[in-house]
Amino acid sequence: MSAGLRWTLTAGAVALVAGAASAQVRSGKDAFGDYKADAPGVVRKITPADMPAPGADPSSVAPAGRGVRPDGAMPKTLPGFQISEFAKLDKPRLIRIAPNGDIFVAESDPGKIVVLRAKPGADKPEATETFIEGLKQPFGIAFYPLGPNPQWVYVGLEDGVVRIPYKSGDLKATGPAEVLIPKLTVNKRDHRTRDLLFTRDGKRFLLSVGSSSNTAEDMSKKTVAEAQAWEKDHALGSAWDKEEDRADVLSFDPLGKDKKIYATGIRNCVGMAFTPGTDQLWCSTNERDTLGDNLVPDYITRVKPGGFYGWPWYYIGDHEDPKFAGQRPDLKGKVSVPDILIQAHSASLQMAIYPPDQKGPAAFPAEFKGDVFASEHGSWNRAHRTGYKVIRAKLKNGVPTGEYEDFVTGFVVDDATVWGRPVGIAVAHDGALLFSDDGSSILWRVAPKGSK
Repeated sequence: MSAGLRWTLTAGAVALVAGAASAQVRSGKDAFGDYKADAPGVVRKITPADMPAPGADPSSVAPAGRGVRPDGAMPKTLPGFQISEFAKLDKPRLIRIAPNGDIFVAESDPGKIVVLRAKPGADKPEATETFIEGLKQPFGIAFYPLGPNPQWVYVGLEDGVVRIPYKSGDLKATGPAEVLIPKLTVNKRDHRTRDLLFTRDGKRFLLSVGSSSNTAEDMSKKTVAEAQAWEKDHALGSAWDKEEDRADVLSFDPLGKDKKIYATGIRNCVGMAFTPGTDQLWCSTNERDTLGDNLVPDYITRVKPGGFYGWPWYYIGDHEDPKFAGQRPDLKGKVSVPDILIQAHSASLQMAIYPPDQKGPAAFPAEFKGDVFASEHGSWNRAHRTGYKVIRAKLKNGVPTGEYEDFVTGFVVDDATVWGRPVGIAVAHDGALLFSDDGSSILWRVAPKGSK
């Protein structure tokens, strides 16, 4: 623990109560490191120029052992905030807040969506119910139509989309799941999270679909002319074979028809969000493996309609993946550079943008409003683990600065073992930040110290 920090345990919450030194931005090589350099308030800024060359450091495999939560162990957060155990669930994943304030959580492995109801300011739910079960790897959740009285809950599954009848206040589904999209991809290999959001006008929903592999190992080669001919019927940078309609964000009408490609080359956009009040899409993205412990950075970025983000031929702009050297020179100069680069292999999952106008008994201070919060699930493919935390990405006038700050840490026991892995994240109706942890199966609540 660094000098000047003192932690106290009070009523099941942990709060940082004494003055940390003012944060300095770690940049360049100083931005890299492992969990031992993590602490609430640590700020990093990684730029494309900071990335090592492919193979400059080894590419490791080091899965974390999942340990039992040590007695008295609690996550750590910033001065002025407190964190508490909100609910115990069954491997909770993505979180979405219904228009009436109910908390919907996807329990992917058990195949369930659960609903929690809590009064404003409450540190525990007053009701927890299984909304629906028997789903295949549910993840993304959206309410439709937009507004206070939705009629459906949409759910993104491993290989499709369903919708379930719903009216505001329902804790249990009143009818069976209706299949809108029965099959999304050619195969079901690898990345299976499907986040789902409706555009502001309600005319389309966006669906994130991760790649079928690390770097399209099974995809056949095409000449530049053949690839460009393929793109005429698809989109710039579209992959093919088993990667068709993968590593991208797709767009559909509310009935799951009229499929279009919104953006491509995004290896695995696990979590999506819109800038509040706009249709500016964001993705929280897992990048590729095997190029080194510090390559390729994961990222959080604004996504341009029609944008191409490199996978599998390029990464972080015009950096060519050595496995595809010389194959797509026509794409050079057309690769969008992400806004916020995160330490490689952190496994950035769901993200949420704190509403600028958020009110409630647990609303965050003004300097946190409008910023991005994201869950980092943690590395399995890096010699010295990183991630296992919640970060805050700083925006200035709505534009990312490229900096991100450790907001919640403390889940790593030692070099071999962790007890918690953040996944989902959302802003509750009372202003508290909720995040799920599928390592300890807990839903955590972060609120300003002293708030209800």
